[in-house]
Amino acid sequence: MSPQLTVAGLLRSRPDAIGLTLELLSGHGGLDRTISSPHIQKTGLALAGFHEYLQPGRVLVFGESEVRYLESLAETRSSMLAAALAHDIPCVLITGGWQPPAELIEASERYQVPLLRTAVATPMAIAKIGALLENALAVREVVHGVLMDILSLGVLITGDSGIGKSECALDLVVRGHRLVADDAVEVRRRGETDLIGTCPELTRHHMEVRGLGVINIRDLFGVASTRTSKRMELVVHLERWDPPSRSALPDRFGDASQKPKAQTAAPREYDRLGLDENVYELFGVKIPLVHMPVAPGRNLAILVEVAARNQLLRARGMNAARELASRLEQQLRDADTEAGTDEDVEHGGQV
Repeated sequence: MSPQLTVAGLLRSRPDAIGLTLELLSGHGGLDRTISSPHIQKTGLALAGFHEYLQPGRVLVFGESEVRYLESLAETRSSMLAAALAHDIPCVLITGGWQPPAELIEASERYQVPLLRTAVATPMAIAKIGALLENALAVREVVHGVLMDILSLGVLITGDSGIGKSECALDLVVRGHRLVADDAVEVRRRGETDLIGTCPELTRHHMEVRGLGVINIRDLFGVASTRTSKRMELVVHLERWDPPSRSALPDRFGDASQKPKAQTAAPREYDRLGLDENVYELFGVKIPLVHMPVAPGRNLAILVEVAARNQLLRARGMNAARELASRLEQQLRDADTEAGTDEDVEHGGQV
């Protein structure tokens, strides 16, 4: 089911924090009406009788042109408003601080459609309420992992429980990076390409570390060690290192081929060059994915930080693995050319 927001929820979402002060003029009985689309509608044609263009679940905005048009109407004003408000409209927003006609307030009360007013001009009001609704109606999902801000890059660290995600994140915080969320990351899609991760209010700034329990990162390391949200741009998946089977290795005191082979699964193969491009997909958005093996002696915090630095370089078009592979291919081509030239000289010229 798609997220929905009631008109009462819109008023409680503190729109004044983004400079959009909303005043409820009438239609108090319709505060439970639901807003299902972040897109507003501003169609003056609805007042002229073209009501089929009104979309359900969208906020209807009346600017100066609509208010002036209503004032120009005389006998048909009430019937026009009644026909427009009879549709499934969550609320009507008057922008610019204009005073609505008495017939509009009467129709709002009759059909229980909340009538809101703001002093903000129409273009700015549309932009602000659109951004507010887009955030409130965004699709959300809770992901198990740790979200970090590493060098201004949002890095989601995932992996099995107990593999060391929180310990790695704690080491990154000590190195000067910032924690966004630990254990439960609430992810929402903004627009078509951005995934925004945040932390639930209850566990914000907190981290669970086995042996230490729950700690407050902001109290321990200061306000600069945490942030409330971050756009996800890289996923690092921690997984236990699966070494090759010992039966497949040569025996120091004998021939391994003489021993019976154990029936074990093939070991996990990891990218040695960095040419593979894996992705993590959520809500149809694909994010670069790095598989990081966990083994004794590996400093995960440094490896994750280097992965973030490498991703920043790739975003700027610099790929060390591809450049090395390109130079190697060019060297092999040059070697083949030289070999062909030497063969021609040996035969006294081209054949």
